[in-house]
Amino acid sequence: MMKTLFFLFIVVNLPFLGSAQAVRSVEGIVFDQFSGQRVAKAFIRNDETKENTFNNSRGEFSLHVEAGEKIIVEKEGYFTDTLTYTGQAVLLIYMRRSSIYIPEVRVVARQSPDDVLKATKEAYRKSFNLADPGDVFTVGPTGAGISINAIYSLFSREVKQAKRLTRIIQEDYEANVVDYNFTRDLVSNITGLKGDQLTLFMRNYRPSYTFVKLATPYQLSSYIKGKYEMFKLNPNLRLLPELPQIHLDVAN
Repeated sequence: MMKTLFFLFIVVNLPFLGSAQAVRSVEGIVFDQFSGQRVAKAFIRNDETKENTFNNSRGEFSLHVEAGEKIIVEKEGYFTDTLTYTGQAVLLIYMRRSSIYIPEVRVVARQSPDDVLKATKEAYRKSFNLADPGDVFTVGPTGAGISINAIYSLFSREVKQAKRLTRIIQEDYEANVVDYNFTRDLVSNITGLKGDQLTLFMRNYRPSYTFVKLATPYQLSSYIKGKYEMFKLNPNLRLLPELPQIHLDVAN
């Protein structure tokens, strides 16, 4: 009797169990079809649910999708790509450039993070303008009032997407500032570390953006020397990572 009831329960609820497992969070990577390099800051959208996101600086993203739903990928300088999800564990998306590809030329001089940020802001000027709609309160010939355009901009979907993109750009800039100053050559010259030991030290004792931005060269050198003394006591010590900042979007 119990086996019969259990069997009936499974048969009745099987469609619901299947639908609950059909929707999943799928990870993916966006590539340049010609060069094979990863493409960052692409806009990915589930055409059925309208859920959307930007991928990160490594070209990676995560999106809730169900088998049979269409995914649309957009990126300036590339043709829009549309694909149907068929249950892949990882989505590998290859985008075609809309202009002639010119291979990257390696140069000796390094661009400063500020120069990179300036060029990025110029390339994504529209997103930065949308992310900063201006003052809600305005003053005109008839006195103080409320800017309807500014209020609309605060809640529009396009602005939320622009803010998300500019946040990713700011995070990339902060990481570039640290990499630009906390270099392998500098750390190796101060500590004498090489190879895997140097990589381990730089990973475990990577300074914060705020410290690097404010520190003088002398303070940065002192920081490295102090952390090296800790490293010599226990080279395999793994520090707890900083808690990530969580950004919540009220709506897409």
